[in-house]
Amino acid sequence: MQKTAISILCLIMMLAFGNGAIVSGQSDDDMCVPMGTITIEPPESVEPKRTPVDFPHSMHFTNDCRTCHHKWTGTEQIQTCQTSGCHDVAVSPIRSGKKESDEDLTMRYYKTAYHRMCISCHREMKRINKELEMSYKKLDKELPRTGPTGCIQCHPKE
Repeated sequence: MQKTAISILCLIMMLAFGNGAIVSGQSDDDMCVPMGTITIEPPESVEPKRTPVDFPHSMHFTNDCRTCHHKWTGTEQIQTCQTSGCHDVAVSPIRSGKKESDEDLTMRYYKTAYHRMCISCHREMKRINKELEMSYKKLDKELPRTGPTGCIQCHPKE
């Protein structure tokens, strides 16, 4: 009975917040949405050059979960980005040319994946906001916040 109630609560949260980002809960059968901030750090084998990123997960619930969790089918537990086969390369690959395999390896590099996904989305939002500002159209609501695009905005100095 309690497991059913938890599943129903998670389903309601998924519907209320778009598709809802699902991560592991108490067991493989339970899925829950992390509501607060998630700390993003490099793999344990990497000596960090900057501070970890405090990612406000709940501020991104208007997005489709599969935008970031691109391998998620919607039914299983979401794995971390550094799960083997996804973004599990800990050292920047040396590009030897413009071969497709090089691009695949580059996207498996954890830092490239985060930077391309996050920064490109925030830049696109800024571009759209600028277009709306320049159109002089009357808007029904405020323009959305765009998020950081610079290093120290995500990696503040300690």
